[in-house]
Amino acid sequence: MSARRTAEDLHVPVLRDRIVELLAPALQEPGAVMVDATLGMGGHSESILEACSGARVVGIDRDHEALSLARERLARFGDRFTPVHAVYDELPGVLADLGLSARLSVSAVLLDLGVSSLQLDEQERGFAYRHDAPLDMRMDQDCGVTAAYVLNTYEQGDLEHILREYGEERFAKRVASAIVRERARQPFTNSARLVELLRSTIPAASQKSGGHPAKRTFQALRIEVNGELDALKAALPAALDALAVRGRIAVLSYHSLEDRLAKQALAAGAHSGTPVGLPVELPELAPYLRLLTRGAEEPTAAEIGINPRAASARLRAAERTRVSKGHLA
Repeated sequence: MSARRTAEDLHVPVLRDRIVELLAPALQEPGAVMVDATLGMGGHSESILEACSGARVVGIDRDHEALSLARERLARFGDRFTPVHAVYDELPGVLADLGLSARLSVSAVLLDLGVSSLQLDEQERGFAYRHDAPLDMRMDQDCGVTAAYVLNTYEQGDLEHILREYGEERFAKRVASAIVRERARQPFTNSARLVELLRSTIPAASQKSGGHPAKRTFQALRIEVNGELDALKAALPAALDALAVRGRIAVLSYHSLEDRLAKQALAAGAHSGTPVGLPVELPELAPYLRLLTRGAEEPTAAEIGINPRAASARLRAAERTRVSKGHLA
């Protein structure tokens, strides 16, 4: 089976048609550049390149295997596609290396957040709690600490914090205490032992109503290992800075923490900074973004039926309407 076929089999792009509908109007000029800041296996980029015949795509991903699959999948587009190994918060440096400005230089940016189908489906990566695997969870397996390191070395208070903040785990204190107690007996190496501990620690009533008992802990560990929220906090303003006037951004989130950050960043640019009570809008404080979605859009029931992993997706998008105050400096 070819790499391209493998990428297509593994990856069903979430809200693909809607994202093309939102971003394509900004990509009609020859040479217009879209940054796919979380390339994955290239499904969204493929659709953009097909729909916008004059556009170029810069595809960023920290996962070497995903980049390899996407490179093969998109090879038919030649130099219209440029793959880059990086994390999305490194966007300014990526643009500089390509001879582009970090300000007002790109026509579209896509951020498709969270863990990819490739990472979930490859059991040895340790992302999926339904399969026993080494507790790794690194998106870039060449660097960084593993989930096992976090579980075996973090202080109990730090474990409790990441479980509560990143996993929104109601029983964070109880789980952190159980982890510390169990690792003293034997360090954690594989996911099955952690899942069993969570089954015995999370109250049965919560397991019936709140889904799989490992879901929130695995989410918290993945976010901590990959520094996802810190990267997103840096990437969102960098992406907005890079957008040219009439450029568009789309952010696809899969849990409330990501969606909250996206909502705040886009809402801040879409609201006036003119003090309440002034009779006229101060031009330098006028909104510089126009929201393209009413709140967060969700996949249809039909799409979720085809791709159950789309169920938690939330999409927000905006268009730059003018040069903002920060770009005038």
